Amino acid sequence: MRCDFEHVHDEFDARLRRFVRSRVWDPESAEDILQDVYLRIHTHIGTLRDCSRLPAWLFQITRNAILDHHRARRPTQELKEEVPQPEEPETDEAMAELARGLAPMIESLPERYRQALSLTLHEGLTQQELARRLGISLSGAKSRVQRARERLKQMLLECCHLEFDRRGRIVGYQERCRCCARSLPGGGVTPAPPAARP
Repeated sequence: MRCDFEHVHDEFDARLRRFVRSRVWDPESAEDILQDVYLRIHTHIGTLRDCSRLPAWLFQITRNAILDHHRARRPTQELKEEVPQPEEPETDEAMAELARGLAPMIESLPERYRQALSLTLHEGLTQQELARRLGISLSGAKSRVQRARERLKQMLLECCHLEFDRRGRIVGYQERCRCCARSLPGGGVTPAPPAARP
């Protein structure tokens, strides 16, 4: 197969025109794209080493020219220098209520988990400081805090149905059992009805 510009024009012109017109409805734009394609072919045909790849190479150039045309036609809008940030709620009432209600749940944890949570949550110790305070390894401290959090999370999920926003933040809760009524102030969304006695 010949790899020169005249051969390309003679053998592939009709196919390239059909290819462009099937993707660009405006005849004038299609003609502009085709002229751009021929300019690219003329400029770069000397770089094609394997003439058996000529058809694939031509259609790749044509696809790229069509993509460039569509990109250039996309509407652009100038951005303002300062993009307004979405407002964050100043306080998260549901989270605050849940946090106040966690104390009784934390108190019901086994001593080592209660101690790990109390020192990290209330006293603000890092896990490394917790390890030094308790005389255990850092991995041991991390494991203890992780297990304490998992137990607390499980207790909370058994006690309440939590409602989340699209960012994963708690925005509301509904009590499921009597322990919630004792532990959580404010009553959440709707208290669960008391269980019927047999």
